[in-house]
Amino acid sequence: MLLVTGGAGFIGSNVVAALNDAGRADVAVCDVLGHDGKWRNLAKRQLADIVPPAQLPDWLNGRRLDAVIHLGAISETTATDGDLVIETNFRLSMRLLDWCTANATPFIYASSAATYGDGALGFADDPSIPALKTLRPMNLYGWSKHLFDMAVAGRAANGEKLPPQWAGLKFFNVFGPNEYHKGTMMSVLARRFDDIKAGRVVELFKSHRDGIADGDQRRDFIYVDDAVRVMMWLLATPSVSGIFNVGTGQARSFRDLMLSAYAALGSAPNIRYIDMPPSIRDAYQYFTQSDVDRLQRAGYNGGFTALEDAVGLYVKGYLDRADRFR
Repeated sequence: MLLVTGGAGFIGSNVVAALNDAGRADVAVCDVLGHDGKWRNLAKRQLADIVPPAQLPDWLNGRRLDAVIHLGAISETTATDGDLVIETNFRLSMRLLDWCTANATPFIYASSAATYGDGALGFADDPSIPALKTLRPMNLYGWSKHLFDMAVAGRAANGEKLPPQWAGLKFFNVFGPNEYHKGTMMSVLARRFDDIKAGRVVELFKSHRDGIADGDQRRDFIYVDDAVRVMMWLLATPSVSGIFNVGTGQARSFRDLMLSAYAALGSAPNIRYIDMPPSIRDAYQYFTQSDVDRLQRAGYNGGFTALEDAVGLYVKGYLDRADRFR
């Protein structure tokens, strides 16, 4: 059996789908389904169990698993309850790490590009403690992920016991089906698609930096299928451990993202640029781009989907259909 924490969430439900597609029905999900329709992310899946997080310690007691894929977290970059975020994102992760170590179970977990802060030091996934200590996350979520990376990397550096395979994945801007429950944390493409489809004006931020055009703020947008492919490769390659970036290695603009959606629909762009709110203007990140050399040197050669192709797959396969769920 495999355990996927956060398995009803965005990336997690896509992992569960990929496992089902690979013939694995012995998948247990640990998550809170709540009242926001998140269950629909799993409505097409075959599962062995759904475990509430509070019951996970008892559920794990005496159990053997092929692997734990730990994606459950409070992922809102605007979260402010420090105690709740640390309990959920750090302490629960530590307990799972200890369980996987004690039970010799492979452990793959979600870190985040938010650990890099403003990106002033670049986006190289150097797992050494001196390199990690230079990072300054800009929000509580990023700090909680960084804290766990430091704990795992510290154990590795000190030669302490760890699971037979462990991998922390610094996801960049992942987008794709089943992100619809995330509200303001959805990709801008998912949030604005109905406006694009209806021909209504789509608003993007103006640039407030010299030399950067309006709408040309850039992110490393990665389609969820590509992120899942990395995790499936890790499951099939137990000799690989470490902390790795998961992005395409190419930054693209928000304008590119929107124009790709218009192109997928065959409609004319209707974009207006508006002032960025002063409250976020000074801290707004204008550029993220993953360095994927370490992942590729570790043996990953699955490639990454070009933005235009990824948006086309998302629009035609999901967003422009009555049933948008994978």
